[in-house]
This record gives sequence, structure tokens and C-alpha cells, in this order.
Amino acid sequence: MERKRNISMAVIKRLPKYHRYLREMLNNDVDRISSKELSEKIGFTASQIRQDLNCFGDFGQQGYGYNVKDLYTQISGILGLSREYKTVIIGAGNIGQAIANYTRFDKLGFELQSIFDANPKLIGMRIRDVEIQDIDNLSNFLKRNHIDIGIICVPRINAQRVSDVLVSNGVKAIWNFAPVDLNTPEDVIIENVHLSESLLTLSYLLNEREEEE
Repeated sequence: MERKRNISMAVIKRLPKYHRYLREMLNNDVDRISSKELSEKIGFTASQIRQDLNCFGDFGQQGYGYNVKDLYTQISGILGLSREYKTVIIGAGNIGQAIANYTRFDKLGFELQSIFDANPKLIGMRIRDVEIQDIDNLSNFLKRNHIDIGIICVPRINAQRVSDVLVSNGVKAIWNFAPVDLNTPEDVIIENVHLSESLLTLSYLLNEREEEE
């Protein structure tokens, strides 16, 4: 499949939503759908949907729409879900445990290899049969295992140090839940999930609506 380069991050950010809705349609035995029908379900305009999908190939057929199963398979491939990713979680607090307990990640191909924490009370415990190890073992573990994604769930004061350990041991993608911007080499991909920023965005929108009313 021929792909255009320099696709905007806005388009990339919408792909997981397409993937989720198409999976729901498959589960409901929907065979095909038009961009207009998909627009009504997903909330994007039909024109936006066609433009987004055209960035990656010619999926639709005029007068027919999209084959749901084929489109779901194609988007899964675009999102890199045709392979498996080895992951580790650093920080076994509330957020780390919630991520470890989310079984959907396994189904998508994100295999949790281990969890690390500095709290002696947590070390040795298991979450879905994955043992929590002492964070002092992190570097050696990374050296012995090719880890694709490091998930940082530690306090901000420790986040950069954890990131440095991950990067120095070959981890090329980081999912960061610590409320701090990390300094990493250009070849390391970072996806930040700053919960407070998301909540403040929500409070702004709520306040704006109340002022309008």
C-alpha cells in the first residue's frame, strides 16, 4: 500500500478512534458503511473521514462505501498492530496498576514483560501474573530483554532518571504519565499523557459554556 509522507499529527491522532468504532461495528456484524454513516457514528464530517483515509490509500468504493472488515484490517496495519510490542511499566502506583490491569492492551499486541517499583511493600507482588520487580533491576532487565516501549508512571522528580535508564538501554518509545516534559534524543518517540492538563482543558470548556449560558 502506497502511503503519503508527512501526514499531520491531527490525522494520526484520529486513527485510533476509527479503529475503535470499526471494531464495534464488526462486533455488531456490520459489513459495510458509507462515509456519511461513519460520520454520524464517529462525529467527524464525511469529508474529513475521506480526506483522512486518503492519506493512507484508496479504501472506499463509490456507491458502496467501505468494507468494514477490510478497513479495520488496513487501519490495524497502519497503526502497527500487525506485530507485537514488549513493554515494561515503571511505577506500580495507582496509574501503573490500572495500566497493568487493562487486558485490552494484550489483545492489541502490547505484551507486558515486567513492572518495576522502589516500594519494598510492592516488590514481589503480581498483577495478572506479572511480577513487580525492584527498580534497581531495571537496567539489567532491559539489557537482557529487547523492550520496545517503556511506560513511566513515577513521580515527576524521578521521571527523567527513569527515562535516561530506558533510553540508555535501547528503548525507543516512551509512554509518559509523569507530569513533566522529558529530555530525550531525537530518535526516541514520546507520547505524554498529562492528566492535569487534560482536566484543566475540561474545566476551561465547562467554564466557557457556563459563561455563554
